Amino acid sequence: MQKVAVVTGSYQGIGRGIADALKSAGYKVVYSDVHDTMEGELYCKCDISKAADRENLADFVERECGRIDLLVNNAGVACKVRLDILETTEESFDRVVGINTKGTFFMCQTFANRMIAEQSKGLNDYKPRIVNIASNSSYTSSTSRGEYCISKAGVSMITTLFADKLAEFGIPVFEVRPGIIKTPMTEVVSAKYDKLIAEGITPIKRWGTPEDVANCVLAAASGLIDFGTGTVLNADGGFHIRRL
Repeated sequence: MQKVAVVTGSYQGIGRGIADALKSAGYKVVYSDVHDTMEGELYCKCDISKAADRENLADFVERECGRIDLLVNNAGVACKVRLDILETTEESFDRVVGINTKGTFFMCQTFANRMIAEQSKGLNDYKPRIVNIASNSSYTSSTSRGEYCISKAGVSMITTLFADKLAEFGIPVFEVRPGIIKTPMTEVVSAKYDKLIAEGITPIKRWGTPEDVANCVLAAASGLIDFGTGTVLNADGGFHIRRL
């Protein structure tokens, strides 16, 4: 039976690149985002910060596909306005953390419970996995968007927690940390990052692409690194390397 992957935030950008790559790799992919519709793909609208939407997405997958082999938690938002941490608002903090951190946590919870239940159904070749998309902002200070950094640091701990808990059920959980990736979200700061890349902020002097992130997801989904549950895969051009 064809394996099924769900990718949140897959209308465009990194999520779209991941979903398309999984589709090319043979998965039946459920695309999901906050848009009402998406032409040409199996699609279910979902705002991951809302419990009803998360359950609806899980129900949709079971109804339309009969199984869930891979959950990719990619959905996330940036700050609407970049403000210094001495000025940022509770409204912005609640929005970013509510989607990026709370939403990801409860997506893991919802789908992990569905995966555990499906393990008793005798499905063919059923080895479910979860991949969370965090960021190099999980460990990098950007004082003009502190709520985003906090939200992604939370995603990293979510990965650790679920990798620990789900190990007893044989469900590996991985994390991918994108760096400077060319997407609609980074268009507004493209000049800044063009300059930083040229100056060598990353050892590999180019923008990352959604395909670079997708390749890390494919590696995590392959089964080849299952014994390393909780592993972080960096898609960042070497940004994580400490250099003198």
